[in-house]
Order: sequence, then structure tokens, then C-alpha cells
Amino acid sequence: MSLKISNGRAVLKWVLISVLIILFLVFFLKTAIWEKIYYDEKEGSERAIAIEMDEELVEVAPSASEVAEYRVAADRPRYLSIDKLDIHNARVLPMGVNDKGELSTPNNIFDVGWYYNSGKPGKGGTLLIDGHNGGPHVQGVFKALPALSEGDIIVIERGDGAKFKYSVVENRAVALSEANDYMATAIRTPTAGRESLTLISCAGEWSDQQKTYMSRQFVRAILVE
Repeated sequence: MSLKISNGRAVLKWVLISVLIILFLVFFLKTAIWEKIYYDEKEGSERAIAIEMDEELVEVAPSASEVAEYRVAADRPRYLSIDKLDIHNARVLPMGVNDKGELSTPNNIFDVGWYYNSGKPGKGGTLLIDGHNGGPHVQGVFKALPALSEGDIIVIERGDGAKFKYSVVENRAVALSEANDYMATAIRTPTAGRESLTLISCAGEWSDQQKTYMSRQFVRAILVE
């Protein structure tokens, strides 16, 4: 009877390959576990500035001439000012929704966006205006939005130069998970029969996993008659 004996070198080769594969799998598993622990620890931590996935944000304030030369139709909002937050003549850009059905926001973090299907100043209804909390390196126009309180004044200047004052009646942070549902409230006036304005921005704690802040700030104000 004769038996074939395996080649010793071939066996050693496959042993070494198997060991390398096991080491690679162990390294990959340890890395995955470390990342999960790291992000779990960072979840909800405060971030002074958002690192947004949108890398096209402009973090340079428009020049005085650019602001002065900005024009819109006579019945549309042109500038927004809030003395308490040191916001003076922030340009109001008409905005729609993105491909996810979410309100779009201007690329420049010093501008604000007016949803063009919402109300117009002096025409009744509710104006919806959003703005950035910040960019990768600089705080945005609405970074201090949570500081507004009842009675504070927001001024909208229209394209024809007419100015409209809105008095804050509510300022609240809404969890990101509930923000979409709250929009049904945000688009309505807080006082029946009164024109109103709602400002919206990111706020609260930063999520490294979701790449966004975990709250949305809603400021609701009514037209001062």
C-alpha cells in the first residue's frame, strides 16, 4: 500500500496565509468596535461650529456694496434685521426645497432664505425664513437665535423699502425627530388673524453620526400693527 504525503512547504504556506487573514479580520473588528465606541461617546457633544457635509458654504460676509446693491421684487422680503442679535440688513434670498423635500438654505452663512411659497411681508399669512447656525469655521447669521425672547423685534424690509416689525411670541428648540411634524405649527400664525413670521435654524447638540445638530430652533413672531 502506498500513501501520498502532502508537501510540507505547501502546508506551511497555507498556514501563514490563514494566520494573516485571521490577523486582518481581528484588526478590522477592533477598528470597527473602536469607531463605534468613539462616536457613541461623541454623540450629543456640544459643537461651537458645525462641520457640514455641504463643502460649498461661503463663510465670507457680503461686502457693504453687495448688500446695498441687492434687489428683489417690490413685494418680496429684501433684508432682515434683529438689533438684539446684531444682525443688520442680512440679505433675504428666495429659496425653494431640495430633492429631499427639505427647505433649502443659502450657500452664504450670512444670508437668510425666504421660502417663496410662504407669506409675503404686509400681505398676510406666515413668512418662513431659515438661516445657518454656522459653517465649518465661522458662526452663521442665526447662531444666537436661541437668545431671542418674547417681545424682541425682528424687522423685514421689503423690496420697495417698506419696513415691517414683528414681535417675538415664542422661541423653542424642537428635537430633530419631531421637527418635521412641528412644521405644521410653524407655518401657521400663533395669533389668529395676524400676519406672522417664523425663523428656523439648526441648534442644540451635534451628532457625529448624523452630521447635523440634533434640534431645530423655531422663533415665531407676529406683525406689530
